[in-house]
Amino acid sequence: MLKKRIIPCLDIKEGRTVKGINFGSIKDAGDPVELAKTYVEHDADELVFLDITATIEERKTLIDLVERIAREINIPFTVGGGINTVQDVDRLIKAGADKISINSSAVKRPNLIKEIAQQYGSQCVVVAIDAKWHQDTWNVFIHGGTTPTPYGVLSWAKQVEQLGAGEILLTSMNQDGTKAGFALELVQQVADEVNIPVIASGGAGVKSHFKDVFEKTGATAALAASIFHYGEVSIPDLKKYLVTHNVAVRTSKPNMI
Repeated sequence: MLKKRIIPCLDIKEGRTVKGINFGSIKDAGDPVELAKTYVEHDADELVFLDITATIEERKTLIDLVERIAREINIPFTVGGGINTVQDVDRLIKAGADKISINSSAVKRPNLIKEIAQQYGSQCVVVAIDAKWHQDTWNVFIHGGTTPTPYGVLSWAKQVEQLGAGEILLTSMNQDGTKAGFALELVQQVADEVNIPVIASGGAGVKSHFKDVFEKTGATAALAASIFHYGEVSIPDLKKYLVTHNVAVRTSKPNMI
């Protein structure tokens, strides 16, 4: 059985880790380098770093911050924000990223997915899908959740897989930051639609939400931010809880479980 992954997400704005609700109401959550080091110590499986205003501000991801974080961690590290070309990916890989995440740029130019996959392999390409329940269906939004697109989530998920994406990071904007639980029906629909790993994001509030998303959907990983950043749930405690509920999780530090 494929073991489930627990992934903290560092949303970065002006060099600081931040967290909001429904993609708004942004609050400071700490220094990203220190948080990254803490998550490695606490047995996180991977880290995701999203420069959340890079696309809106039409600038590149903060390369120096990526380099600083990469020097401090030894777990897989995905970076997103402001990535528009294969050259952007090259800079991030050289700075220490293991995978890159694209969202708005993939919608605007889907062939970018194929270009990156051909150059670096599908395992390097994570397509982030920001999904919002809009006009009685799940639609794809871009530009940090500010702009609707013509794409339905399921058709877009299938398309990005066909273009060479190795993984989908699926965020429910409706659930984001609410701590009310993951969008289980949405996650299950996408996981049924594709044959690549799906990371569930948006809505984690308590440990049972992770159990639910792993037991009730085909998600292979679950991502959260504020509950980890503010110490409401610790990753070692979460993994212990999941193990007691017969959810297989990864661990590099068995003494923590």
